Amino acid sequence: MADQIKITKAPGSWTVRAGGAVLGESNAALELTEAGMAPVIYFPRSDIAMAFLDATETTSHCPHKGDARYYSVVTKSRTLENAVWSYENPKEDVAEIKDHLAFYGIDEITVEQL
Repeated sequence: MADQIKITKAPGSWTVRAGGAVLGESNAALELTEAGMAPVIYFPRSDIAMAFLDATETTSHCPHKGDARYYSVVTKSRTLENAVWSYENPKEDVAEIKDHLAFYGIDEITVEQL
C-alpha cells in the first residue's frame, strides 16, 4: 500500500467553492497522492459547511482505502449529484482521511490553494 498511496498535509490554506458559495476553507487539508492518479485534496469535515451537502445512496469500494460514501452539493441553481466523497471508515493504512471530504474537479466546483 505504501507504494500506492501517500498522504501529506496540504501546504497552506485551501478553499472549495460551488455555485458561487464558499463551502469551506481549511489550513488542515490533506493531499492524497495515489499511483497513476492526480493528487486529491481532502478537507476536514469540520471545515466544510455541511448544510450544502446531502448524503446520497451511492457508494464505491477502493481496495486500498475502503468504502466511500457520496454527497451531492446543493447550490442556488442546481444540485451537483455525487460530487463529494468520504471514506468514513477507511482502511488502517489511510486512517488520516477519516472525517475528511474530497470534491470532484468539475466545472461547478473549485478547489484551490489560497
